[in-house]
Amino acid sequence: MGDNKKLSTFKIYLVPVIIMIVMGLILFLPAGSLKFWEAWIWWSIISANTLLITIYFNKKDPGLLSRRMKVKEKEPQPGILRMLSFLSLFAYLIPGFDFRYHWSAVPVWLIVAGNVLVLFGYLFIFLVFKENSYASTIIQVEEEQQVIMTGPYAMVRHPMYMGLLIMQLFTPLALGSYWALVFSFLFVPVIIFRIRGEESLLLRDLPEYADYCIKTRYRLIPSVW
Repeated sequence: MGDNKKLSTFKIYLVPVIIMIVMGLILFLPAGSLKFWEAWIWWSIISANTLLITIYFNKKDPGLLSRRMKVKEKEPQPGILRMLSFLSLFAYLIPGFDFRYHWSAVPVWLIVAGNVLVLFGYLFIFLVFKENSYASTIIQVEEEQQVIMTGPYAMVRHPMYMGLLIMQLFTPLALGSYWALVFSFLFVPVIIFRIRGEESLLLRDLPEYADYCIKTRYRLIPSVW
């Protein structure tokens, strides 16, 4: 039992460490230099928050971490997760090449603002996780799952995607690249497509979700959609 617990804890902390290493490689290899200071700021923000959130939920709600590690859906949307991964990869790769070849000239104030909004998006997702232990990476409904109507869920029906979209849209600016915005903006229609598929499953399998949709009108952006 003790060995299994240690292994589980090791796996829980191994994931964020791997993420930090992989993200560092994705950012700095295309840049061809460790002087990519915009990447250091962004990477530090993401790494620190990922590690702190892992520590927090490992103590408060390890079940959420377990759900977040699942990547296979029982009823997958064809290619949607691969598309999101593809867009994310290029949104993170392009800034490195942008730094190396000087394609963009993003002012410092906009880089700082981008990092602030990325941090805001990440903290917003943290609030979503605190409010909803069933905020999984995949689309699924579990036996004891209930409709959450409080906190961020009182604003929009899919606040996790809202936070993710904020992070994704402002990451290119935080990394000093205008060209990477192309891939980040493509995130919007893909997220909308995923939300529509997710809502179909929730309306079918989660009691009271239809009433929640009436109470909370907007899916992703307050007063817009």
